[in-house]
Formats: sequence, structure tokens, C-alpha cells
Amino acid sequence: MTMTAQQLIALLPLLITGATAVLVMLSIAVKRLHDFNATLTVIGLNLALLSLILVTRQPPQQITELLVVDGYAAFYMGLVLFATLACATLMHAYIKSYAGNREEVYLLLTLSVLGALVLVMSRHLASLFIGLELLSVPVYGLVAYTFRQKRSLEAGIKYMVLSAAASAFMLFGMALLYAESGTLSFAGLGAQLASAGMLSPFGYAGIALILSALAFKLSLAPFHLWTPDVYEGAPAPVGAYLATVSKVAVFVVLLRFLVEVPAAHASLWPLLLSVIAFLSIVVGNLLALNQKNIKRLLGYSSIAHFGYILVAIVAGGALALESVGIYLLTYVVTTIGAFGVVALTSSPYQGKDADAIFDYRGLFWRRPYLTAVLTVMMLSLAGIPLTAGFIGKFYVALSGVAAELWWLLGALVVGSAIGLYYYLRVVIALYLPTPGMRRMEAELHWGQHAGGIMVLIMAALMFLLGMYPQPAMMLVHSASIVVFQ
Repeated sequence: MTMTAQQLIALLPLLITGATAVLVMLSIAVKRLHDFNATLTVIGLNLALLSLILVTRQPPQQITELLVVDGYAAFYMGLVLFATLACATLMHAYIKSYAGNREEVYLLLTLSVLGALVLVMSRHLASLFIGLELLSVPVYGLVAYTFRQKRSLEAGIKYMVLSAAASAFMLFGMALLYAESGTLSFAGLGAQLASAGMLSPFGYAGIALILSALAFKLSLAPFHLWTPDVYEGAPAPVGAYLATVSKVAVFVVLLRFLVEVPAAHASLWPLLLSVIAFLSIVVGNLLALNQKNIKRLLGYSSIAHFGYILVAIVAGGALALESVGIYLLTYVVTTIGAFGVVALTSSPYQGKDADAIFDYRGLFWRRPYLTAVLTVMMLSLAGIPLTAGFIGKFYVALSGVAAELWWLLGALVVGSAIGLYYYLRVVIALYLPTPGMRRMEAELHWGQHAGGIMVLIMAALMFLLGMYPQPAMMLVHSASIVVFQ
């Protein structure tokens, strides 16, 4: 296979990220230097992010049948790399006091984001599976990285076993679709299944198995049972990565699959996706109500949020693609900010994270900056106006109104009202000191910790997206048009 200069330029983010992983591995082999490896990782991810400037100046590039680099892929590669940079910065602050080996976390992180980039560019079931496994396998190690804590090790094993089962379902579904159509490319599948007319039982079963496996990765109900335990056991920065990069990459490839294989959302599929969206909204919000652990609360919250996004998918059309893009952008910024506060309040300590809501009681009187960030992030997740979360929910509601999905819109409104209650529970706890309360957090010097600067940047971006969303809207619009061309 020969590669043109344009194709190599299109692959620059992937190549730079892969080279970063190799350099980090070699650096660890030579000498363990935590700060050096963290810096090397951040430099590599920044270079990969900057290379997108060159990528966007090229016309869309088809790289074999497996990958495509167009405006849609470039936008989400940028979002994935940006979120990974934030998670790497938080990880440096979090793991600095960890007693064991600290350097391998950056190797696992760069390998995982490599899989996320492959997923974002994928338009073939083979590359989808390769990207998904490359994304997931390092995450097993990241979740269980603080293995001396039983919860972390348990979460890693649970996620590995259940994820392996989901991968087996996906492989079986791919085999059935290949038996039905004789091809694994999205375009080929779309053409073959459209020409066949009515899908055979093999076609229905294949698509159902693939969608169920992707629903597991997105923790959509009823495939969500792993989510709260894994979020609770994982280190806080890993939880941020799992909630953002991992889910965004999977959702992006799912969206491309649904667009290029219309049979995957024809006939009974809209009804099935509607039921999954409804269940995710209801189950996620109701189960979050009584949570006393903030990481479990954010886990159940993520189930509901991806149920909201699924409403736009069911609505369909170009507006749906824009709604998904805006919502994912606002969700990533807000979720990283919320998990970032958990990471920064936990990082100075040996032992479990400061993840109980009681741990944050009276935080305002000790750490006002972190309290302000967590407050605005909770309000954004609730969808309060002037925050990024409001813009995301507004776009999803607009898609639902255009498609007249009234019962799903009703679920969205009721779910948002329930969400407001449990988000405000966290906010209220931040300002309620208890007499004689044990001090839970050590002092952080913000000028010395990039993690503190990162969460402040997230808070600023959240307000910027909420009050001046036009640039983001234009960017998402231009990326969405490419998929329909």
C-alpha cells in the first residue's frame, strides 16, 4: 500500500499520538521520572492537537477502506485530544503522591486515546472493533491502577469481564452482518442492505448485537449496571476519561454507522432506540436521587445525559447531528470540570478518593475556588440558563420538537427536573459547615498545580459556551454537513 502526502498529513494526529506512546514507553524503560513522562505526554498530545490545523486544510481523505479523515472526524479528534489533555493534567496532580509506580499511567492513557482516534475515523466494522479494543483494554488497567484499594481492583475486574462480553456480542453481530451482506464497510453495508429490501433475521440479529454492544460502552439502560461501580472504584481522573473520551469516541462512530447504514435505523429501530433513550433518562435520574457518593451520582447522571443525546439520534436529520455535537462538547467540558474537583480534593491523600458528598460539606469555607467550580458545573449539568449545559439541552429539545417526539421530550423535561434536585443537593452541601467537622482536604497552591488551572479553564469555557455559543455552533455545523455529503 502506498500513502500519499495528503493521506500522511491526514493521519498526523494518529501518528503523533502513537509516537508519543512509544517515547513514553522508552522513557520509562530508561529511567522512571514522573514529571518528565507527564510532560512528554502533554507535549505529544498538544502536538497531535495542533496538527489538526494542517488536517483541516486538506480535502477529506479516504485511507484504505478502514479510515476516513473529514471535517466530522477532525472536529471529534480535536475534542478527544482536548479532553485527554485535561485528564492527563488532572492525573499528574492526582497521582503525584501515589506510593507505587506512577509513570505507566501515561502510557496507558496515550494508548487508549490512540484507540479513540481510530474509532473517530472509522467507517468499517474491522477498524471499529480494533479501535474499540485499543480504547478499552488500557482503560482496564487505568481503572484498577490504584489496585491496593479493593474498590479500584474490583472495578477494573468488573469492567474487563463485562466489556469482554460486550465485545463478544459485537463480533458475533459483525459475523452475522458479513454473512448477510458480504462486506464490512459502512458504505457497502448500507448499499447491500438497502438493495436487499427487507432485512433477514440474520441482518436484524447482527445489527441488534452491534447496537447492544455499543449501548454497553455508552452505559445506556438496560446495559448500564457496570457504570456506578466502575466510576466509584476508578481514580477520579480515570473516571473523567471514561465519562468523556471513551463515550464520545463510541458515540461518534455509532452516529456515522447510523448515517451510512440507513437500515440500522429503519423499521423497528427508531422505536427500540426511543425505548432505550426513555429508559436511560428515567433510570439514570431516579437512581441518582439517593446517592451519597458523588462519583456514583455522576455515573448515574451520565446514563441520563446519553439518554438525552439519544433523543436527538431518534429525531434524525442534519439538526440531530448538530445537536449531538453541541451536547457532547458541553458535556465534556462540564464533566471534566466536575471530576477535576474530585481529583484535586483527593490527590493529596493516600487511600480512597474524597468521593462522599459529606466530604464536600462546608468546602466553601476552606477551598472557595474549587467550590465555585463545582457549583457551576453542577448547575451546567442541570441545564440552568447561561451555562453550557443549557445550550446542549436546548438543541436536543429543538431536535425533538422538529420530529414531534413529544413523549421523549416529556421524559427530558421530567428527567431534567429530577436532575436539578440531586445536583442542588451537592451544591447545598458545599456551603453547609458542620461544627467540629474533621478537615478532609489539604491546602493546594494553585500556582503550582496545573490541575487547578485546568478546572478554572473548564469553568471559563462552560460560561463561554453558555453565553456566546455561536463559534461552537458554526464549528459543529460545518463538521455535521460533511457526514451528509
